[in-house]
Amino acid sequence: MDNVQIRKDTAGCEDIIHLNNAGAALMPVSVANAIRGYITIEEHMGGYEAANANREKIDDFYEYAARLLHCNSRNIAFTNSATDSYNRALSAIPFQKGDVVLLTENDYPSNFLAFISLKKRFDIELIQVKNSPGGEIDLEDLEAKLKQYQPRLLSVSHIPTSSGLIQPLAEIAELIKNQETIFLLDACQSMGQIELDAVKSHAHFVSGTFRKFLRGPRGAGILYVSDKALESGLEPLFIDMRGAEWIDDYAYVARPDAKRFEDWETAYALMMGATEAIRYALEVGIANIEARNQELISYLKKELIKLPGIQLQDRGSRQCSIVTFSIENTNEVELKKYLYGNGINISTTPRAAAIIDFREKGIDWVARVSPHYYNTEAEIDRLISVLKGI
Repeated sequence: MDNVQIRKDTAGCEDIIHLNNAGAALMPVSVANAIRGYITIEEHMGGYEAANANREKIDDFYEYAARLLHCNSRNIAFTNSATDSYNRALSAIPFQKGDVVLLTENDYPSNFLAFISLKKRFDIELIQVKNSPGGEIDLEDLEAKLKQYQPRLLSVSHIPTSSGLIQPLAEIAELIKNQETIFLLDACQSMGQIELDAVKSHAHFVSGTFRKFLRGPRGAGILYVSDKALESGLEPLFIDMRGAEWIDDYAYVARPDAKRFEDWETAYALMMGATEAIRYALEVGIANIEARNQELISYLKKELIKLPGIQLQDRGSRQCSIVTFSIENTNEVELKKYLYGNGINISTTPRAAAIIDFREKGIDWVARVSPHYYNTEAEIDRLISVLKGI
């Protein structure tokens, strides 16, 4: 990795120490230029005409996304966000009263809200799989509950929003691969920072976003739809003329590929940015990104534990480039404001985003620092220096 060039490619590095990549990362200049360039084409040609004239570039999105997730381009859909991807997949599941959904205690907050809403509407049963002593999903409990309940759906967040824990996806895949249960994997925090093979996950659906570790634009998401899901006829509840062909007064035929989960109205400029974000990440190399991020978080944790009043809150035998910690006698709003005033971006996670996790840890909020490969040890030193001033 050429870190000097990577930082030159990242204009924001000149303005801010950005350690909030789990929120929204700094885009490479080439990503922003891809968006601006397509907007200019629409400005001069018109939206429909621009899409028709750039069909090959639009098709490139599906090819690059397939390379990222190690699947076929027919399995890829472009969406508005990770939550949009997740909910489109969720809408395809024909829930009936009494259906069981297995959740982890570290599922994404928006996912919990969606399931609570489904419970109110369809009277489904929500059952949590226990955590192991290390913090990850308890694989023995998962196996037992798969056998006991034969659930309609298993939902797992690969990496939760409230900590750097990485769920043991390979082991989960081994347990779920021969089950009738639909497997929905939320990968919004893992895409772009660790290797992800959608096919080997045995997930029916994998949802993700571009604004985080993929370093793409906000308002762009990705949905992987497995061959098994497509061949079984799963389709979004509110399918439109992008995803299906109207063939009779009360009949339609869904597309054979994952584009059945897309809408006719698409932000193609953001798709161009998303394509470039994937291309850039693949050029740097996901393995290289993960290795560099491990260097950064190891350094960060080593320096944080030297500070009085700070308690690291991450659990799990394998952890990613998200570091969470609590600080004694400090308000989360004031902390973010203080750091931003010193040229540093971080995030905080409130109790409402991780009720179960924080209840178990006995905390109300955490500071969340998420370095990425374009960050430097010098920037971490600056963060530590500023934290000393609290």
